[in-house]
Amino acid sequence: MRRTPARLLTGTALTFVALGAFGAPLAYASNSDWESLEIFPSSADPGTTVTVNTLACGKHGHGVGDANALGAGEFQLGPSTHKEVVVGQFTVPHHAKAGTYGISVACDNGRTARGELVVRHKSPSGHVQTGVGGSVGPDTAQVTAGVAVLAAAAVGGTWLLRRRASGAQGD
Repeated sequence: MRRTPARLLTGTALTFVALGAFGAPLAYASNSDWESLEIFPSSADPGTTVTVNTLACGKHGHGVGDANALGAGEFQLGPSTHKEVVVGQFTVPHHAKAGTYGISVACDNGRTARGELVVRHKSPSGHVQTGVGGSVGPDTAQVTAGVAVLAAAAVGGTWLLRRRASGAQGD
């Protein structure tokens, strides 16, 4: 397949646009004043207690966390058992919608840290009520009847195809 100059130029232009679109945020992020905020778990359901920690506040430091975007408000961070790490917790509100939320910390020393939390919703478990009825377990009589119908259809289809094939040769 031969490539035309128009296709090559279009492909090159799209490559530069893609690199520009992804390269600019990466350059911006590396030059920012934000430090890393570790969030555990990084993906949580409503009602889950989330723990955050950072080195930004320094040894024996303190800070105030901001989970307002999520609706969880502010939370305190203080020294942990690990050297130079501050830690804090908040709970994902039950009314939180699924999505990605920015969580930030402002330290007493003037430094800041930021991370992201993904809120997901639990999959339904147990019996699903659809209004059509339900079953507690598999009904062997229904399963057997279903298998018999499928087998009959397969045999009938095969017989019909063979009959057509043999009838076409005799014409």
